[in-house]
Formats: sequence, C-alpha cells, structure tokens
Amino acid sequence: MTVHSQGAVTSAPQDAPPKSDGLPETPAPATGPGPTPPRGGGKSLPTGWLPYLLVAPAVLALATLLLYPLIKNVILSLQDINKIEFIQRKYPFAGLDNYTELLGDTNFWTVVVRSFGFTLANVALIMVLGSLIGILLNKLGKKMRLVLSMALVMAWAMPIVASVQVFRWLFDEQFGVMNWVMRTAGFSGYEQHNWMETGLSTMAIVTILVVWGSIPFVALNMYAGLTTVGAELYEAARMDGANGWQTFWKIVFPNLKPFFLITTFLEVIWVFKAFTQVYAMNKGGPDRASEILPVFAYVEGQSQAHYGLAAAISVLTIVILVIVMSFYFRLILKQEEEQ
Repeated sequence: MTVHSQGAVTSAPQDAPPKSDGLPETPAPATGPGPTPPRGGGKSLPTGWLPYLLVAPAVLALATLLLYPLIKNVILSLQDINKIEFIQRKYPFAGLDNYTELLGDTNFWTVVVRSFGFTLANVALIMVLGSLIGILLNKLGKKMRLVLSMALVMAWAMPIVASVQVFRWLFDEQFGVMNWVMRTAGFSGYEQHNWMETGLSTMAIVTILVVWGSIPFVALNMYAGLTTVGAELYEAARMDGANGWQTFWKIVFPNLKPFFLITTFLEVIWVFKAFTQVYAMNKGGPDRASEILPVFAYVEGQSQAHYGLAAAISVLTIVILVIVMSFYFRLILKQEEEQ
C-alpha cells in the first residue's frame, strides 16, 4: 500500500520490478546483430612492409632485366669504344661526342625519317585491314568464323624467321612465285627480276610481311570488342536509316575507342622497334638503304664495331619513342577522364 500526501491510498502494481538498494541499474543487452568478423578467419589486411616485400621479387627482376642494362647502355653511349678500345679493354670517356656526331650526321636523320615513314605505313595498314577483318569475323557464321580464326592464329603463331624465309622464297630472283605470277599475267621484264634491288622495294616487301603478321592480333581483338556492343544499338541505327559506314562511325567507333587507342599504341611500339623482319630480309640493304633505327644501331655496333656510337643510337631511339608515345598517353588519359 502507498499513501500519498492527499491521503489517497493506492496499491502498488504487482509486476513492477523491485528496485535495488543504492546500486545502479544495468542496461539490458542489445538484441541487434553483433559486429561482423573479418573474412579470412579473422585476419585483417596486411599492413606495414608486407605488401612491399611481396612485390619486391617482381620489382627486383624488372630492375635486373631492364633497368640495369639501360643504365649500362647509357654509360656506354658516353664512351668512345671502338674495336681497338674493346680489345685493349680501354673505355675512354667521350661525353656527348657520340650524340653530337649523330645529330650532325645526315645518314642518321635519313634513317629517322625512314623509320617514321615505315611505322606510319605499317600501323595504318594494320589497323585498317585488321579492323575490317574483325568486322568480317563478327558477320560470318560459326563455321566460317572458326576457319578464318584458325587461319589468323596460324599466321600469328608462325616464327618471324620462318615467315621471312617464306617471303624471301616468294620474291626470289630465280625461283620466286611472284616473278612467275607476273609473267603468267602477261607482264614483261620479270625474268629473274630482283625485287630487292632498291631500298624502297625492299621496305615494301618488309611492310607486306609485317602487316601480314600483325593483322591477326588486331582482327581478333576487334572481333572480341564487337561482341561487347549490344545488338539493340545496331537495330536502332537501322531504324534511323544509317548505312554501314555511319553505323561504324556513330556506334562502333565510340564504343571501341579505348580499343583503337591502346591497339594503335602497341602497334606503334612493335613496328618502330621491328628488327628481325628488316635485318633477316636483306640485312638492311642494299647499301644500307632499308635500315631503320634498330637495324642502324646493330650494324654500327656489330659490323662497324662502333660500340659507343651504337649505344647512343639506341638511347636516342628510346627517347624518340617516348616522345612519340607521350601523345598517346595524353589521349588515353583524356579518354579515361571522359569516361
């Protein structure tokens, strides 16, 4: 019973919890879900030096295989080393004399212009023909697509030296297939015609070889990229009355722009440093008229025994390639920002 000041008597509720004498009340435990334990058996992500230790072997391997030879090559380009110095094991310091000699040599600039022209022609043909074949793969049925894909892979997988020998046989002066084809077609003057008589004709044959070997990479990548373009986009273009060229330029190219940028980037690097095809075809001849920068450096270093000068040529080749590629890096970064 509880007596209020007004004198009214009320009864205490029977279900009220008893109060403890002078002790604080303990709150009831929360009934919600507890904190989720981290995955992987309760282990947290690695911190500190552990991530760096994990990537250290890869970084060390790259530094050993790439950085160390590059540094040694730069040092060699600053030395005047020819055959006599190499035999006597004398490495006199020449400073920038090798670079000064190269930059003032008209033959060097002729090779630079030839290298850029060779790269431009090859990359343009590779990208255009490879893209067209990629579109063809996307249009063919399953059986014909399989046959064409296998042919492209076989051409791509052929070793470079073997493909060079095949092309040398095709354009052989005495037993070449091309001379027979030209005579059969009624053209005169192709009895034992020398297709590698001039540097321009030699570069044309090498261009055919490089384009033939590089088209499969672009075509297969193009086909893979086209499979990501939705069919509804083509249907919408057809409903709007767009033709094939308009569909490619308005639908395919914007969706595959990153593919074109990165593929062109890779092709420029591969073609610019093409060595085996040019050297194995005619060793940069005739009279060094088909040399590009990698072949020019090799001939100066191995045939002429101008080792310091050859190292300077290779360093300048890297610098030129980095300058050219910087424009593509800017395009790629701009494309990423737009996305």
